[in-house]
Amino acid sequence: MRLNGLEQVKKIYFIGIGGISMSALAKYLSTCGYEVSGSDGVRGEETENLAFYGVKVFIGVDGQRKELENAELVVYTDAIPPSHEEWLTAKKLGKRLLARADLLKIICDNFPHSIAVGGSHGKTTCTSMCAHILKSTGVPFTAHIGGADGSFGNFYTCGQEYFVTEACEYKRNILKMQAEKAVLLNIDKDHLECYGSEEALKDGFLRYCKNAKTAFVCADDKACQSLGDFPSFGIENPLADYRATDLRALDERYSFTVEEYGKALCRVRLKAIGKCNIYNALASFAVTRSYGFDEKEIKRGLENFVAVKRRFEKIGTFHGASFICDYAHHPREISSTIETAEGICKGKLFVVFQPHTYSRTKLLFDDFLRVLRPLKNLMIYKTYPAREKYDEEGSAERLAFEVGCLYSENAFTLKTWLKKTVSERDTVLFLGAGDIYYLAQYILKE
Repeated sequence: MRLNGLEQVKKIYFIGIGGISMSALAKYLSTCGYEVSGSDGVRGEETENLAFYGVKVFIGVDGQRKELENAELVVYTDAIPPSHEEWLTAKKLGKRLLARADLLKIICDNFPHSIAVGGSHGKTTCTSMCAHILKSTGVPFTAHIGGADGSFGNFYTCGQEYFVTEACEYKRNILKMQAEKAVLLNIDKDHLECYGSEEALKDGFLRYCKNAKTAFVCADDKACQSLGDFPSFGIENPLADYRATDLRALDERYSFTVEEYGKALCRVRLKAIGKCNIYNALASFAVTRSYGFDEKEIKRGLENFVAVKRRFEKIGTFHGASFICDYAHHPREISSTIETAEGICKGKLFVVFQPHTYSRTKLLFDDFLRVLRPLKNLMIYKTYPAREKYDEEGSAERLAFEVGCLYSENAFTLKTWLKKTVSERDTVLFLGAGDIYYLAQYILKE
């Protein structure tokens, strides 16, 4: 099968193929019959998974690779610098170069029906919920997920009728997305190094909503409300078109009644932990319901969803204490995750937070202080820099000093602290979008 926009292409090379979004796109193109290969800086779970799809993966950079030289199309991740050797080689050879977001748009445009999930928080979980609903209905669909769903991983396909994906706002990529239906979960201060201001960020999300035929926005989010009149979902706002009422919780797993334009449709009981998942479920309900799917099918899909990896995931116990990992790396996400943890913790709550990028820490420094200072048992771990160079003003060391908490740069110090302090019934919450997840796993193995 050849996609519109990629008709003359047979061989595709990915630079940064191990990324969760990039690897999902590579898998999809492989199932379409394209010859796919690519490189990444490190070996990981996704580089291993790609072998099952017949994708050849190289570790390390080499501008002389035959696969790169023979490719008709070279796809690159936003994370690579302009000085990247393979990118420069592809440009010198006159290859067609395509950014990840541009490839995603081409794929999205090849489906009769498409759903994009945008927002500052919750995109991966909401995308996964939409995928489970589509699976429940039995329609042919493909899901491109920015994380590892418990059932689907980061990619699933059983047909070409519906496509569900995440719309990432980083580097204004969200403006390239023109899905049939759009979801906007929330708007929060983030990626301001790309947008320059909160107003520019809001304008980006507004354009994303207007680019879709129909957009569903959160009625409880003030920034979303300010965008104008769109179909909405929410809990607190009585004017929301899709609303959750009669909320009940058992160990932070919520059940609620879904109301559609004021009429009760069904009661949903989520397996996913945390009140924030009610919003993800409502958004998924609203956007899939707009296609005419039966509420019982939607309910079944939502109740089949369990979790996404690194979203309040319990990975084991250490000296009797539960280790829970969450991707939260923004102050609002951290606050929500801590609130959920406090709701289930039977003993003391310990938090290990790894800041993600110096620019985010610097831009949101006061917000991080507000969220982290009340914590009694907190250790801040060294910054995960991603694509950035060291910046003292946005460093984890400075953040720890201003918060007045412990700081660690290695697994030994962190493990020693936990070994001395945690006990039975305690909970240790590892927060961050960097390598803190693998550090927690390492401590458990050791």
